[in-house]
Amino acid sequence: MLKFFMLFLFLVASLWAKVDINSASLSELSSLRGIGEKKAQAIVEYRTQKGKFNTIDELVHVKGIGPKILESIKSDIEVK
Repeated sequence: MLKFFMLFLFLVASLWAKVDINSASLSELSSLRGIGEKKAQAIVEYRTQKGKFNTIDELVHVKGIGPKILESIKSDIEVK
C-alpha cells in the first residue's frame, strides 16, 4: 500500500512540475498551453542554434512565441 501511495505522490508532483525550457523534449514543450509541435520544434531549434536560455523572457525571441503566449506559460516553465 505504501508503494502505491508513494507512486501516487510522485505522479501528482510531476503534474505540477515546471518545464525546464533548456532541457525539455519536444513532447514536454508541446504539453504547454499554446505550444504545439511547431512551436516546440522552434524552441528546440533556437536552443540548438543560440545556446541555453538565460531567462524565460528570452523565449519571445523564438519565432511564434509572443508576449501573450509567454505570459500564459510563465508559471509552468523555468530555466535551470
